[in-house]
Amino acid sequence: MQRRILGGTGISVSEYALGAMMLGAWGNTDHDDCVRIVHRALDAGINFVDTADVYAAGESEEIVGKALKGRREDIVLATKFFNSMGPDANHGGNSRRWIIRAVEDSLRRLGTDYLDLYQVHRPDPATDLDETLSALSDLVRSGKVRAIGTSTFPAEQLVEAQWTAERRGHLRFRTEQPPYSMLARGAERGVLPTAQRYGMGVLTWGPLSAGWLSGRDLSASSRAGLESQKFDLSVPENARKAEAVAALSKLAAEAGLTLPHLATAFVRSHPAVTSVIIGPRTLDQLDNMLEGSEVTLGADVLDRIDAIVPPGTDLNPADSYYLPPALADASLRRR
Repeated sequence: MQRRILGGTGISVSEYALGAMMLGAWGNTDHDDCVRIVHRALDAGINFVDTADVYAAGESEEIVGKALKGRREDIVLATKFFNSMGPDANHGGNSRRWIIRAVEDSLRRLGTDYLDLYQVHRPDPATDLDETLSALSDLVRSGKVRAIGTSTFPAEQLVEAQWTAERRGHLRFRTEQPPYSMLARGAERGVLPTAQRYGMGVLTWGPLSAGWLSGRDLSASSRAGLESQKFDLSVPENARKAEAVAALSKLAAEAGLTLPHLATAFVRSHPAVTSVIIGPRTLDQLDNMLEGSEVTLGADVLDRIDAIVPPGTDLNPADSYYLPPALADASLRRR
């Protein structure tokens, strides 16, 4: 497993990161099996593990904590905060009040006294970036956190955060975690160039585009339990994705690759990307992904991917996973 430096922090991380969203009630409920998945990944050379407090209401963090016992010092451990963790309105968000509590809860569940990377899971329009960066900077200075980052932030907020940190004397975000795949290339328009400009590390999620690039049957009926509307081919955007998947599958076969291996190699090929998060639910899924860890794509293959899905294009805009408040809240665009 090759290594890269994470956003100028000096921290060496594997090109694959193990995403833990599927460990627990959201995916694999067998804790022993989940621990085996983590151990298999570590034994294969992955040293970067990413989770979040919201994954299965903290269960994912607890499983990761069990799996890392005795190996914590060799692992770069990342988690995230923002999403609601309780019925009270203050049990979530990016306020100092919540951050100070959230980090203690995550440290307890993970069984560690520090985090290598603590990430803001989503932007919070109700909280000033100055407030968030101030709290996170204090956590770094206290030794509880080594570096801070964001997830699914638009380019303009990444820039605002960099300027806020400089002007207010805070530590700056070192990483961004955007969705990125052959079907969802919107990050190429602004997020990836912005990350490069500011020397931020990029750890991408969703290389298989929620299963579209897994090589499995994508009919809505077979995905009834997994938000089948996202695979409903009567939706025009999904029909476009299905056409692209068919073309990409043909390209993968002609290149002598499986579709998942083509998909992950594509994401790794972008110069802004530090590490690709893979989120297996089973050992077989992990082993399959690991088999493609050394695949590289030539310029001819990358050009053919561009011809199928143009650079900077999200075939379904919903795959950006973030809608700015000005679009989501009608009151903000009406007098």
